[in-house]
Amino acid sequence: MKDLDVISQLSKLKDTDYRNTLAIATLIELLIEKGVVTKQEFSVKSYQLDNMSLEDLKIRKRKI
Repeated sequence: MKDLDVISQLSKLKDTDYRNTLAIATLIELLIEKGVVTKQEFSVKSYQLDNMSLEDLKIRKRKI
């Protein structure tokens, strides 16, 4: 019975992850379409954030 519950929970998480990813992708596309940000700016910022350490992210969060 526990196995079925775990499988059910995983299925719900996958659905939630998909919906969150879709929402983020939609927001990014709208921002690009409206000229708020370019694909290049998004790519550069994405690369920068991906390469920051956890400590860098904490410091950045405190500044905001």
